[in-house]
Amino acid sequence: MTPFTSDEHAVIADAISRAEKTTSGEIVVVVARASSGYHFFAVMCAALAALAVPLSLIHFTKWPIEYVYILQLAVFGLGVLIAQSERFRVAIAPRRLKQARAHLRAVEQFLAQNLHTTKGRTGVLIYVSDAERYAEVIADDGIYKKVSPDVWDDLIKDLTAQIGRGTRVDGFVTAIKTCGTILAEHFPPEPLGEDELPNHLIVLDAAKLT
Repeated sequence: MTPFTSDEHAVIADAISRAEKTTSGEIVVVVARASSGYHFFAVMCAALAALAVPLSLIHFTKWPIEYVYILQLAVFGLGVLIAQSERFRVAIAPRRLKQARAHLRAVEQFLAQNLHTTKGRTGVLIYVSDAERYAEVIADDGIYKKVSPDVWDDLIKDLTAQIGRGTRVDGFVTAIKTCGTILAEHFPPEPLGEDELPNHLIVLDAAKLT
């Protein structure tokens, strides 16, 4: 994922501000380079590959057990070395694991960005994780009582399609506008409503993920 420019940040922030003027809801957009480092899974795969080394060598060769052990260590060491590549770790991780990790981090961000503390419980998170090719909308209880979770499906499909075409900013602007329209139908703006949460794009680094 290429870094967002200052102009891209400004366009997305402006889209959030305009959308929130039509509703009492709060919209937060979070983009993560990755939702997990998948280090444990990659090391586990390296360990399993090393454990499999003796199976054929012991039965089909006359190598001394010491040589087999050394080769086993070498395979594990090579696996750990290859696992230093984030692209490799993400590539070998099962799709179900990646979706689970991305959803978990989306929930974590919903809480971390204080979306659960808004008046009327009308906070909405648009979460995108680049490495997992994952996008999700999480809405607070106040919204779920009036808006079915299925309503967000088209928003997500359009957003992921535009990101895939390389028009990510347009995708976010459209998603934010759609989100504002959905919220405005059920949660009109209050006369003295305040902007409770920041309107800027939040970009998360994956450096410290496990």
